[in-house]
Amino acid sequence: MSTTTYLDHAATTSVLPEVVEVVARVMGQVGNASSTHGPGRHARSTVEESREDIAEALGVHPTEVVFTSGGTESDNIAVTGSFLARRAADPDRTRVVTTGLEHHAVLDSVEHLVAGHGARVTWVEPTSEGVITPQALQAALEEGEGPADVAVVSVMWANNEIGTVQDIPALAEVCRAVGVPLHTDAVQALGQVELPLAGLGSGSAPDLVALTGHKIGGPVGVGLLLAARGQKPEPALRGGGQERGLRPGTLPVASIAGLATAVRYAVEHRAEHATRVAALRDSIIEGALGLDPSIVVSGPWASGDTTRRLPGNAHLQVPGADSDALLYLLDTAGIACSAGSACTAGVTRPSHVLLACGIPEDRARGALRLSLGRTSTEDDVARLLAALPDALQRARLARAAS
Repeated sequence: MSTTTYLDHAATTSVLPEVVEVVARVMGQVGNASSTHGPGRHARSTVEESREDIAEALGVHPTEVVFTSGGTESDNIAVTGSFLARRAADPDRTRVVTTGLEHHAVLDSVEHLVAGHGARVTWVEPTSEGVITPQALQAALEEGEGPADVAVVSVMWANNEIGTVQDIPALAEVCRAVGVPLHTDAVQALGQVELPLAGLGSGSAPDLVALTGHKIGGPVGVGLLLAARGQKPEPALRGGGQERGLRPGTLPVASIAGLATAVRYAVEHRAEHATRVAALRDSIIEGALGLDPSIVVSGPWASGDTTRRLPGNAHLQVPGADSDALLYLLDTAGIACSAGSACTAGVTRPSHVLLACGIPEDRARGALRLSLGRTSTEDDVARLLAALPDALQRARLARAAS
């Protein structure tokens, strides 16, 4: 069986060996972390030690770390829960401010609030590179009745498709000045860009942050909602008082221990990892442009930059080709990549992120996302660039014939 070149680390990445060891060890221990007997207390100790380890690594307080099943659940609790809680406290707060760039975990939550809870939405206009400026956010907050009718703002820290990194501290200051909480989906950002989270809910730190394990070498099915101590969203589930009452249910002790290991690794190795994968990213982009100068790079890009764009993200727009054809042809050649979010794989419409950036639909149809991770190598890049010319030619022929 041929070896696949895996360039879809933004969808999920390989589990760290250290995480496998920790999870296997803890899974061999019995005990519900809510039980008061000895095994239960031991399980609880593992959970709380993991919570403290994560809090220390991220620069937050342990009480601000809420364990969830992953980024999607964290986004749902933050957006839906904050809206419902803030509107209950003040019926005038019926507006959500967000962007068309968000993951569907946020967009679908907002759609649910509009359809089922009478919410109104203000969309912040991004630049063509997918940047949300403080001025654009301020203008969105001032619409309608002004900030007094806004329940929550949601802007993702780093875009999962085109790799644009937002200046969340600057956006948090805009929200803080008008007393509106800022939620940010930082699932893609952790381990790739610096996350200044100290003082969560004050100054230039956001109020609510969604994170997950499987993007950083942790287990699938476990994540975090960082919630400042003043934030009390309505829980999405009922049935227990675990996790500040925000996420009831039996805690997955082994997965939480593995998550703590992955978070610590991601933070400690972030700078070196960013430098290494950014060099690979630049080789992909420069190589693709060298093969075909008509290709367009989505989002901001400058060689060596690790602050305005995710270090491990190369997102290309291929004129005259369709994403599904490109993906099929590359997959046949042993290259695993994507057009965008794995959550919308198989959907034949163009990326909502590119359309929100004002990219013409015809060009957005040819999107290709190539994302790098801990196991990526120069050989991976070479194999991609070797397979790309034939894929480009045949994908264009396929569209021309359709």
